[in-house]
Amino acid sequence: MDKELLSQVVSISRDAGEAILEVYNRAAGYEIDAKADDSPVTEADLAAHAILNPALAKLLPGVPVLSEESTLPPFSERGQWNKYWIIDPLDGTKEFIKRNGEFTVNVALIENGEPVLGVVYVPVLDITYSGIKGQGAWKIADGAESEIKVRTLAEQQASGNPIEVVASRSHGAEAVEAMLNKLTDALGPVETKNMGSSLKLCLVAEGQADLYPRLALTSEWDTAAAQAVVEAAGGKVMDIDFNVLRYNTKEDILNPFFYVVGDTEYDWKALLGS
Repeated sequence: MDKELLSQVVSISRDAGEAILEVYNRAAGYEIDAKADDSPVTEADLAAHAILNPALAKLLPGVPVLSEESTLPPFSERGQWNKYWIIDPLDGTKEFIKRNGEFTVNVALIENGEPVLGVVYVPVLDITYSGIKGQGAWKIADGAESEIKVRTLAEQQASGNPIEVVASRSHGAEAVEAMLNKLTDALGPVETKNMGSSLKLCLVAEGQADLYPRLALTSEWDTAAAQAVVEAAGGKVMDIDFNVLRYNTKEDILNPFFYVVGDTEYDWKALLGS
């Protein structure tokens, strides 16, 4: 895996982001339809998909592309894939519709069930998060690239600042509240940040948050790209049994509930385990 491949994926993701912004900024508005599961889909989702799908297929010929906006192949076919792209052309469609800017383009390369390369592009902010397994994670903002890393709880506490937990704006609020009480008892003051889409994982990756608990359903294309970034930055994404999240292991592509942690040395199981 090399940085040149990552740079090409970043460029493709930015192109998809531009297509999204063309719809987002259109004075006349845009159409919103409902998919089979009643989740919303817009012209922007489809425009981004139309850019990503062929570009990634061309980038690594023969490597399948699995997109939220395409038909899900049966596991009898998918299960044979050792290497494939998984993409969410517009993660945070609800945020897009609310016009709060908290939506992303997610692109990940999976090898043997593990995200090994990931790009998360934030069109409204023109910020890119990226990572390659074993090589590092980066953020591009204001045209400048810098390496990003997770932080430890000890660093945060030594600075006199509260532990920071990033949470979803719309999912699993009651379960998260109970967990926050447990955290406060063990670690002292806890502050929460609310944010949409895969940006929540990226905040942990760049050391701006310590924990993201996801105690509601997601799909694999929602998490793969940002998980690659988190892990490349030194963090972990674990299910509630504290096993690392893996991909393409079953017929559906729903994730279990999970935790994203920055400090991998801390005994999260003792704190959060039931």
